[in-house]
Parts: sequence; structure tokens; C-alpha cells
Amino acid sequence: MADRSPQGVGRGTDGDGIRTFPFPTELAVGGVGMQVGPMGEDRTWHADAPLDRVHRIDFHVVMLFTEGPVRHMIDFAEYEAGAGDVLWIRPGQVHRFSRTSRYRGTVLTMQPGFLPRSTVEATGLYRYDLPPLLHPDPAQRTALRDSLAQLGREYEDTETLPLSLHTAVLRHSLTAFLLRLAHLAASSAEANRSQADTTFTLFRDAVERGFHSNHSVNAYADALGYSRRTLVRAVRAATGQTPKGFIDKRVILEAKRLLAHTDMPIGRVGAAIGFPDAANFSKFFHLHTGVTPVGFRAELS
Repeated sequence: MADRSPQGVGRGTDGDGIRTFPFPTELAVGGVGMQVGPMGEDRTWHADAPLDRVHRIDFHVVMLFTEGPVRHMIDFAEYEAGAGDVLWIRPGQVHRFSRTSRYRGTVLTMQPGFLPRSTVEATGLYRYDLPPLLHPDPAQRTALRDSLAQLGREYEDTETLPLSLHTAVLRHSLTAFLLRLAHLAASSAEANRSQADTTFTLFRDAVERGFHSNHSVNAYADALGYSRRTLVRAVRAATGQTPKGFIDKRVILEAKRLLAHTDMPIGRVGAAIGFPDAANFSKFFHLHTGVTPVGFRAELS
């Protein structure tokens, strides 16, 4: 989506049928392994890769937006970026542009191997665990913009230095920008983990108080003030389960305890955990355990 948008030829399809596009070094100024420039209208990523077509790239893309919202799919997850936000797409990730979004700002593309190994490690270029969408605060945003602008000026200046020195200066300028970006990404990941931990803890405590009568994910999300999506991310990060799976597991545990340690009739056991209809309770219990409540109790005798 830059003024010097890659127009190279796709390298082919992977086993899943998704095309992978290489970095078009021949279109970079001076043939170096990076490009930087403004995003604008009527620009395609590749001539044969429509904006709304899912594809892979084998290079890094960093987009710093001056307008929003922009919806962009990365690895089959939808992200919405606003003005001042950054999207970082890494080699091998599947992504897709949105036809309904205005891409405005600056885009940086970089070929793997352009930077030395020590810089790659220091900047976390292949930390796929880090979030692709970043929300810099005003000070961070200003520093990133200034650093990227300096990189852009060095990129365009092919007259004052020989190519070898020009490339070396680009590597240093790019490293400075990426170090800032990597720090932001790592800080964002830590903040996300802390938020997820807090969100899950509140959810877990709410389920413990309410599972006897409340089995609704939406009801818990509303009560806690979170979106369903936020709750899903937090619970999955903490437990590997969905919120519904977590609730159901707690309900089944309580049902087993009551069946094992009391002589309450099956219907009353069901009612005690939110199933006023005994048939629905038996169906739910069988679905999650493979046996009926009667069968489970009989196995313990």
C-alpha cells in the first residue's frame, strides 16, 4: 500500500493453496532489502494479489497509520487500527487488506537477511508471540514517527554516499527504529498478559459465585464489563479453554461432587446447579462425561 508498492510475481502456493509473495528487491531504491514510503489510494500489494485476497508474504511489513479505523486480517484474526497505531506483519503470516478501509500513513517493508543476526535477535524480528497491533502512547508515537521519517530520508538519499555506505546507514537507521518498535511490542505483550490475568481472575471468581444458576458467557461478560471477545482471549490464554468450556467444567465438577457425596435425587442435583429440568441435566451430564448421572453414581457404589 505504499507509493512504491511491490508489484512482484508470486512465488507460488503453499500446501493450503495460499499464495506467498517475495520481497521485490528490484523495486527498492538502489536495490536494497527494504522500502519505506507513504500509503495511499489505488495501491495494491501485488498486481496479482487483490486487496481482499488472503495471501502470505516472506518479508516484514510495518504500517504506521495517520488515519483510522483500518480493519486488517492477520493470521485469520481481525484487527482494527486507529490513527497513531502500528501493525507489524512478520514473514510467513497470512494477511488480507480491507477494501472498505482507507490506508493512510507510512509503510516499511524489509527483506529477511537485510539486518545482521545480532540485530535480528535484539529487535525480536521473529517473535511471533508478540501482538501485531500496537498502540503507542503520544511520546512513543512521536519517537516512532521521527525515527521512521529519518529512515525515509536516508532511504531516498542515494546521492551523497556510495551504495555500500548508503546501505550501512540504512541498516543503522532501520535498527534504531526497530529497537523502539520491539520495545513497544514487548511492553504491549506484557500489558496484555497482565490484563488477561486480571480479566481471567475476575471471571473465575464470578463463575465460582454464580455457576449454580448462571451458565451464560454473555451474562458474565456484561456483569464484568468486558466484551465477549476480550473474555475469550483472557480465558484461553490462562486455561486453553473457552469461557463456556470453563463454566461447563465447573458445573460438571459440582454435579459430580453432589452425586458422589450426597443422596440427593438426580432432579435436585440438577436444580442445585441450574438445571430445573432433570432431563436437561441428564443430557448435559452425559454429553460432558459419557455417562448418565445415575450411571455415574452407580459406578461409585
